[in-house]
Amino acid sequence: MLSSLQPYLVYIGALGLVGAGAYAFVSTLPLAEPQAREETAQTATVNLTQASPLPAPAPKAPEREKASPAPATAPPEQDIAPALPASTPAGDSEDAGASLVARIRDPYPFPPLSFQAVNELARAALVNILCTSGNKALRPISGSGVIIDPRGIIITNAHVAQYVLLSQSSETRLSCAIRSGSPARPLWSSEMLYIPPVWVREHAADITESDPTGTGEHDYALLRITGPWDPRADSSPESYPALPTDIREAIAFPGDPVLAIAYPSEFIGSTAARFNLHPISSITAAEELLTFRAHTADLISFKGAVEAQSGASGGPIVNAWGYVVGIITTTSEGETTAERELHALALGYIDRDLAAQTGAGLEETLRGDAAQSAARFKTEQAPALIGLLMEEILKESR
Repeated sequence: MLSSLQPYLVYIGALGLVGAGAYAFVSTLPLAEPQAREETAQTATVNLTQASPLPAPAPKAPEREKASPAPATAPPEQDIAPALPASTPAGDSEDAGASLVARIRDPYPFPPLSFQAVNELARAALVNILCTSGNKALRPISGSGVIIDPRGIIITNAHVAQYVLLSQSSETRLSCAIRSGSPARPLWSSEMLYIPPVWVREHAADITESDPTGTGEHDYALLRITGPWDPRADSSPESYPALPTDIREAIAFPGDPVLAIAYPSEFIGSTAARFNLHPISSITAAEELLTFRAHTADLISFKGAVEAQSGASGGPIVNAWGYVVGIITTTSEGETTAERELHALALGYIDRDLAAQTGAGLEETLRGDAAQSAARFKTEQAPALIGLLMEEILKESR
């Protein structure tokens, strides 16, 4: 039996400075064949989320004056938004054919941190990706990301990172800065380490659209910090503040408190996004786990999070032990963030999909030579992907 999600999903990173949304129809369906799990305390149903064969028409963008702005300039001691109540699914599914995943009991050999401590660690590793262009076919964009390796490797969304990919072509006159701090200021330059070619092929035509469609599948990318933004100032540390990752299945379980953090920009305008952009974080809890097509927890769903707005894409979901367990990717429509449903790609999904695409999962990729991998991607895959995107940009410019 079909159970419906809110009918539209929005890419919330790449259009952060223009306040537009991108939408795709989704629905949920209980899965068959329960999965066995190690020692557990609870189980939760994993639901199926699918893109509609035909994109639904995008609703009108919400009027800014009616939206509830998030407290972007809250003082440090008050900058974690209060926890939002979230109902925990029942321990047993009412559908005997539903696929179940299980909570991992005692996931780490050490106690959880306070969320104030988690917030401080997350803010140090959080980045804002700001891209501006002299090309009229490309709008300025603002998105989020998080450093997950002390060598300066950033995980974000493909719909944000595609602009970093394009910036490697002189034809685009596109400049992308990796920013950090509160307010965000440009610190570093970056290059593509990896973006799924399958995502670029499926979404290249959306690069100039104001309402591209997407479910979040394959919507991840890795960037590598290459040096200081201003070559006259050596602002690159020997090691970067980074958060560890956890790729285990359903490590973010419905009802578990987590920290969502990003650089949202929907309600503050383009000028403020460039010069006075502050991170926002909140303690929330997962509502349910969703899957694209298999018996795996691929997406984590949240309701009412203040990060459910443009510019937040790529921001991390961090658990109480300080591990990244997901990255923000899409949100449903809604006039205010309280009315929206936020989706994050589970790190476990990213690990599985990365292994399927490249033969190496996330942890193996991070153990490799990042500079060498980025150079190989630049010569072997980037030219064709840039060509696909440039073809669409040139169509718009004619």
